[in-house]
Amino acid sequence: MDIQIRATSDSDRLAITDLLNAAFGPDGAEIAALVSDLLDDPSARPLLSLAATRDACVIGYILFTHTQIAGSEPSLASAILAPLAVHPDHQGRGIGGRLIEAGLKRLKDAGVDLVFVLGHPGYYPRYGFDPAGERGFEAPHPIPGEHAAAWMVRTLRPGVIGTVSGQVVCADTLNDPRHWSE
Repeated sequence: MDIQIRATSDSDRLAITDLLNAAFGPDGAEIAALVSDLLDDPSARPLLSLAATRDACVIGYILFTHTQIAGSEPSLASAILAPLAVHPDHQGRGIGGRLIEAGLKRLKDAGVDLVFVLGHPGYYPRYGFDPAGERGFEAPHPIPGEHAAAWMVRTLRPGVIGTVSGQVVCADTLNDPRHWSE
């Protein structure tokens, strides 16, 4: 299968919305609205928005937006992955993993030190994510104890974990408690 990973443009917005609706079912409209708001939110910048395409059709999507660690050095660069989506007709073929890997590589090349995600604890560790709470990073809003393993971090620069800790501050759009409950 010939899949291309590329940066998105404004002309992809409708295709991204359609993909999110297909991938997330009843929650798709809410997630599509969140993505649209994040793409327009100056506090989310710098951001990285990537699409997986096949025959010019968007079949996968990933968004990374700017975060900060409260009280950390301004030179520490971090981001959060939210969301990752693959069209149901193309799931189980490694497209999500390719999007994650491409995004992490681009972020590392851009000087980003840490990437956070609130996601499935059985999936993201395959890509180097570890429990963030155990590493001293608090989520923007409390995560219920039974879901603590879903709050994860990936270091892109050796030696960062253990030298910094604190609460993650995300873009204004994402800083809503309803986005942090399971």
